[in-house]
Amino acid sequence: MDSQSQNSRIWSYESLTNFHDFSPAVQSHLKRVYLTLCCALLVSAYGAYLHMLYNIGGQVTTLGFTGTMFWLRFTPSYAPLSKRRSVLFLYSLLKGASVGTVIKVVINFDSSVLITAFVGTAVVFACFSAAAMLARRREYLYLGASISCCMSIFWLVKIASKIFGGSAFVFMFEQYLGLFLFVGYIVVDTQIIIEKAHRGDMDYVQHSFTFFTDLASLFVRVIVLNMFKKMKKRRKN
Repeated sequence: MDSQSQNSRIWSYESLTNFHDFSPAVQSHLKRVYLTLCCALLVSAYGAYLHMLYNIGGQVTTLGFTGTMFWLRFTPSYAPLSKRRSVLFLYSLLKGASVGTVIKVVINFDSSVLITAFVGTAVVFACFSAAAMLARRREYLYLGASISCCMSIFWLVKIASKIFGGSAFVFMFEQYLGLFLFVGYIVVDTQIIIEKAHRGDMDYVQHSFTFFTDLASLFVRVIVLNMFKKMKKRRKN
């Protein structure tokens, strides 16, 4: 079954009005998803560490993780599992090296910002992902359309600020709106993954990739917001 027909089944009237608990098979699938996600995060942390040592992060790694992102997205589920896992870990490594450029600046400025961002991101992800799993099945799928609409506004504001220039207020609005959106995507994506698993889609590599992109985007925004607050506080002092 292709992805288009699967998506149509997920968003059918029958799916949206069914609020039953998920099965042990889905629970087992989620364990594999989160285990793979943890491995991807470790590989990403190693990529950031490599940037600290050899300064490898930059345009090349950005192009690299963008390319591997499309490679993984368009790799069919029947492809060898080892190949898809390797592409996921390669993407995580390159993404970590790219984010390492931000992390290096943060560490040089104030290492406590990094620790706060890491703990905050982990807590937010765990809480909202758990909330989505404990909620009635498909209860939060309705948020998807609203979040997509807000994401369009987010990109319009971002593009406008690039073209016409933006103030500190616009910058903070972008960051807080982005934070809100990716928290929302964590909730919606969790329930979409659960629903896909109910429909027989047990591709835990793709599902881990979805969570990883949400988590990485959330982490960067939490770092930026914490950095901005620290700078503002030091300026006042």
